Amino acid sequence: METTIVKPNATKVATKWALIYTAAAIVITYALQFLNIDQDSGWKYISFLFFIGFLVLTQKEFRDELGGYISYGDAFSAGMRYSIFAGLLVAVFTYLYYSILSPQMFDKMLDVIQQKMAAQNAPDNVVEKTMSIYRSWGKVIFPFFAAIGSAVIGIIISLITAAIFKKERSPYDLAQDAIDPTQTEV
Repeated sequence: METTIVKPNATKVATKWALIYTAAAIVITYALQFLNIDQDSGWKYISFLFFIGFLVLTQKEFRDELGGYISYGDAFSAGMRYSIFAGLLVAVFTYLYYSILSPQMFDKMLDVIQQKMAAQNAPDNVVEKTMSIYRSWGKVIFPFFAAIGSAVIGIIISLITAAIFKKERSPYDLAQDAIDPTQTEV
């Protein structure tokens, strides 16, 4: 009778943590909105800390599922998948948030952008053209760049954290695994 060893699935682990991160990002978004915290404050970066934390938890859980050992490539792969899935899920939420759930927040964000451009003494025609583009395409552009940004930043962080989580089997461990436990010494 042959036994097949099923390797744990990095996609399953990454998807789980991406869903958890998305739920946390939604809660943070609405908490900041209901507390009326300025969109330009440093509090908007709290979600980024959760993003990193859940990426690390993705790699740790996958290493645990692999028996406590993980290669650099497997750790990176799990983190990369998490980053891509989380970016896509947050992009969908961002689109829905600005389009349907809280369109007034989109208008507030555009006001902040316009004020920043005016503070930098941007020419009026540039401000008007930029704001026209944002009003027309911003609800699609911002989620798109959120997805791309999450993937790129997540990949960079995954490269670093994979080196931290990497734990290869030693030659001794491999030799112990090769010994047939059904044989007894005489």
